[in-house]
Amino acid sequence: MAQTYKHAIIVCHPETESFTFSVAQRYADAVRAHGHEVVMRDLYRMGFDPVLRAQERLGDPCGDVTHEWGLLGKPDVFVLVYPIWFGTPPAMLKGYIDRVFGAGREVGFGGEGGTRELLAGKRLVSLTSSGTMRAWLSEKGVLGSLRTVYDRYFSEVFGFEETHRYHFDGVTEDIPERDVAMHLKAAENAAREVMARMTVVARDRPAPDA
Repeated sequence: MAQTYKHAIIVCHPETESFTFSVAQRYADAVRAHGHEVVMRDLYRMGFDPVLRAQERLGDPCGDVTHEWGLLGKPDVFVLVYPIWFGTPPAMLKGYIDRVFGAGREVGFGGEGGTRELLAGKRLVSLTSSGTMRAWLSEKGVLGSLRTVYDRYFSEVFGFEETHRYHFDGVTEDIPERDVAMHLKAAENAAREVMARMTVVARDRPAPDA
């Protein structure tokens, strides 16, 4: 029997009828179809507070963050689904990373303590969208900056084993339905690629007593 995994999908958009939500749902449907577990966290609807408190910078997470980790459990994959606004993720998503991913980590310390044991060895998937085209974002350095900070840096600091990034461009109010369908199919394929990669890595990983 194929091994299954838990995917924590963190979606950040003020509108539930948005393209962002459609991408999150298509990814969730794809992994559920293969027997994987999904926990969806809708930052706007849950009223997540993104403001990092002084006590949290000293390694003492607030009660809402502790509660959030209780709801997340122990995911194998963290999936961030968000639009790119002014070259960066929405502030609420950044606050989620500051407070939840960084919970229990004392300022000034690299990889010690906090959520290290909950994040290390897991996978990070980013599903982003923009109204502008990929070529323009690349020219301005936006996509490269996101890969540097949200992929390579997070891998180093939080200990993610692998990161996967997928971007959907040209998402405007008048986007043709055929383009929406194409993007959503790409989101489904992204889920399949992530699951396939996890299967390969699990197969190739040495046995504990090897």
